Amino acid sequence: AFYKEMRDMIQVVAVPYAYPVDYMTMQNIDFGTVKGFSAAYDLRRTGNVSMTANYTLQFADGTGSGSYSAFSLVNTGMPNLRTLLPLDYDQRHAITTTINYSFDGGKDYNGPVLFGKQIFANASANFIVTTGSGTPFSKQSNITQDAASGINDRSVLEGSINGSRLPWSFRVSSRFSKRFAIKWDTKEGAKKQANINVYLQVQNLLNNQNVISVYRATGNPDDDGYLTNAAAQAEINSKNDPQSFRDLYQMAVNNPNNYSMPRMARLGITLDF
Repeated sequence: AFYKEMRDMIQVVAVPYAYPVDYMTMQNIDFGTVKGFSAAYDLRRTGNVSMTANYTLQFADGTGSGSYSAFSLVNTGMPNLRTLLPLDYDQRHAITTTINYSFDGGKDYNGPVLFGKQIFANASANFIVTTGSGTPFSKQSNITQDAASGINDRSVLEGSINGSRLPWSFRVSSRFSKRFAIKWDTKEGAKKQANINVYLQVQNLLNNQNVISVYRATGNPDDDGYLTNAAAQAEINSKNDPQSFRDLYQMAVNNPNNYSMPRMARLGITLDF
């Protein structure tokens, strides 16, 4: 179990009634707490398998997630927020599991043999499975044109700050490797050896579309609600080509930055001597 206090963190504040004009500055006024519980399981190598698993339950609350998180509030003339709310990185549940399956070489090899060759000698497969609950975001009650630029729409908070949650995420990354030994004799008769390790690393093996950001009005990563909003239909139909506007807007609103990294593979070779 763990408990952590954060004090005197920097936050923007407004200074009213200052001469000659009101202004904003930075002060050490933010504070927060992080408390939770973590449990780990470690399976030492048994046969060909070794594994570690970790679960963390966390509650991260504070008065601000960053130095400018209160900017919009104090810019309207309101005082600084002094209430503990979930921080942007408050992930309630996090589970990480690492599984490694490997074969030794030589007399300790217990894998398949093909044409008298130990085909999987000094080979291994490693999998990292991570899953976790979503981080918080502030939901809004009105529809705004978020996918367009230069639009000055004012959002209206629905519920409390960081009162909604992103969906759970699931990710599997893997690494497959095999080591080859190269031996040779020097002119002096000494024996030398070098190891070549060939590996294939695949991140996001299952190519999951994990959501890391959403539009606050709908809670969806690919729709801000503007195209289907009844109040926006007259404005959309007034465009030179309403259907073209809808198509282009749909392309813009489906922002790939709202998702985590897709499947990515790397093939590499390392040399040790």
